Amino acid sequence: MFTKAQELLASYFGYSSFRRGQDETIKNVLDGKDTVCIMPTGGGKSICYQIPALVFEGTTLVISPLISLMKDQVDTLVQNGISATYINSSISIAEANQRIQLAKQGHYKLLYVAPERLDSMEFVDQLIDMKIPMIAIDEAHCISQWGHDFRPSYLHIHRILDYLPEKPLVLALTATATPQVRDDICNTLEINQENTIMTTFERENLSFSVIKGQDRNAYLADYIRQNQKESGIIYAATRKVVDQLYEDLMKAGVSVSKYHAGMSDSDRNEQQELFLRDEVSVMVATSAFGMGIDKSNIRYVIHYQLPKNMESYYQEAGRAGRDGLDSTCILLYSSQDVQVQRFLIDQSTGESRFSNELEKLQNMTDYCHTEQCLQSFILQYFGEEPKEDCGRCGNCTDNRESIDVTRESQMVLSCMIRTNQRFGKQMIAQVLTGSKNKKVIEFNFHTLPTYGLLSNRSVKEVSEFIEFLISDELIAVEHGTYPTLKVTEKGKEVLLGKENVLRKERVETRQIVQDHPLFEVLREVRKEIAQGEGVPPFVIFSDQTLKDMCVKMPQSDSELLTVKGIGEHKLVKYGSHFLQAVQHFIEENPNYAETIKTEVVSERKKSGKASANSHLETYEMYKQGIDLNEIAKERNLSRQTIENHLIRCYEDGMEVEWQSFVPAEYESLIETAVQSAEGGLKSIKEQLPNEVSYFMIRAYLQIRK
Repeated sequence: MFTKAQELLASYFGYSSFRRGQDETIKNVLDGKDTVCIMPTGGGKSICYQIPALVFEGTTLVISPLISLMKDQVDTLVQNGISATYINSSISIAEANQRIQLAKQGHYKLLYVAPERLDSMEFVDQLIDMKIPMIAIDEAHCISQWGHDFRPSYLHIHRILDYLPEKPLVLALTATATPQVRDDICNTLEINQENTIMTTFERENLSFSVIKGQDRNAYLADYIRQNQKESGIIYAATRKVVDQLYEDLMKAGVSVSKYHAGMSDSDRNEQQELFLRDEVSVMVATSAFGMGIDKSNIRYVIHYQLPKNMESYYQEAGRAGRDGLDSTCILLYSSQDVQVQRFLIDQSTGESRFSNELEKLQNMTDYCHTEQCLQSFILQYFGEEPKEDCGRCGNCTDNRESIDVTRESQMVLSCMIRTNQRFGKQMIAQVLTGSKNKKVIEFNFHTLPTYGLLSNRSVKEVSEFIEFLISDELIAVEHGTYPTLKVTEKGKEVLLGKENVLRKERVETRQIVQDHPLFEVLREVRKEIAQGEGVPPFVIFSDQTLKDMCVKMPQSDSELLTVKGIGEHKLVKYGSHFLQAVQHFIEENPNYAETIKTEVVSERKKSGKASANSHLETYEMYKQGIDLNEIAKERNLSRQTIENHLIRCYEDGMEVEWQSFVPAEYESLIETAVQSAEGGLKSIKEQLPNEVSYFMIRAYLQIRK
């Protein structure tokens, strides 16, 4: 029968072979085994029941909660010459009855129905006269009370299985199921767990990243502007935020649609069609959008706010790149979103599921703070052990140095112990920062040895650091009316000094002396603008703003907005002048960009010494005669970063033997290029072979002096 299945795949669908997981699932079904199929979005789950439906005699019943998917799949099947139909709330009772009669006569190979139909015994009675060889249950995670989208109607599937004269085969399919949910599906449907077929959850064409500490609106506007020809979805948690984003993007000239449950059916359908037909490139929506949408060319999915759980996030993010091409999934994190989701859980969740939903929210928060591979984090959540890091997510491509934060970690853990592990992160952060909050004083926490140990930090910074420790499994969260923090066994090892804690460093803004070459360039730009407007230069931008611009090297509007002293108005008025100046400087001095342009995230160090002295550590190793490649390997840094450390040390007055970095065979070539070049380093480099690096050129120029 499998040979026939392969022939049907080629003749009806035009594929020469099955994808990974499809063949095993179809073989199982054709062998008469009830089966659970777990396959990521875009993996081709529908083929797993459509092909057997063509092999079997009779009408396969497909239970799906996705009205839009029913229509899309039926339309596609009919176009492929396969008789299929659906029954849901979008058609009249008369039309539904007519389709049921045709199904009884064997007119259809597949009949799609919504799970709510199973609530009606009248409908179930109609199925007795049909020949139903198989029931395919799509979105099978809805059957589990532990799933992220539990639907009571799914529990009535047994009504069919017990009621029909001949028990049909059962094929349950889902894209998102934790081990607990998988067990629930098997137990509820009485499927042997050995007949669970699961491909990897990994989507090799998706790159995940979490953006923290940035102006979300500015980031979003800049990202869409850079990808204006691509289709993308922006998810927000509430209708209000969707409406606001939609208005903002419309005003910015973006071709955009919106979708949420507060709109009428006709409005939602109209907006959805515009997006599906590529008449608009961006869809702003709540989680109500996307279920069953088969649009394959979505290049990016941005979550403007934190989703409530990992299942929802992975399902929504998975709508990117269904065609297999590289696509991007970005989560814009803000700590206030956790409170929004907690409120939504409070409002919509029954007592029996409340604790479970809070735990899922905590897992989602951990994802935003972890420093491990993001794809690996997701796979582990779904019970799959990754073979290796993905190498493409935001964390894998982050080349910042790791710093030792063991001491700060011990302060947090000690404070938790001294407050009897009865409080949440807000109270712990207040005690550590030396807050005079009423509750802190009432509990006499101001007398604790840990009070004020992190007084150089803000409560927000310490709270974010605690989130990092939670994601690193040093702290566990117990959910109840109020979440409380507990020190884990791993945390105790740190507290006792048996284990160290490392974290990607947050680079402090290094003060730039006024004779920094970019600073002088920016001063000239500022002076010209000021003269044109008849105002003093400091009215345009302060020196502090120019110095911060030297550190951050902004190359887009959103990056320019992160510079101190630049708001929306000045961005519009002066931004282009300064961006052009920075871009020109980078072209002339490419090594500066690598040295200075580092993402500012997460943890700020107490003293700043490790960050400030990183180049000195490199210099010490260099003076010991260690090769630069070995230094880079030992310090887990790029060769270019090590080279830039030496340049900085030389500029600070330390001795560097430049001759050792310029092979003799290249000296005359470089000299010729220097003499004929009309510009800076870039014009010199353009005249030389690829193996001559910018660092080699700079070394030669130092020798030449």
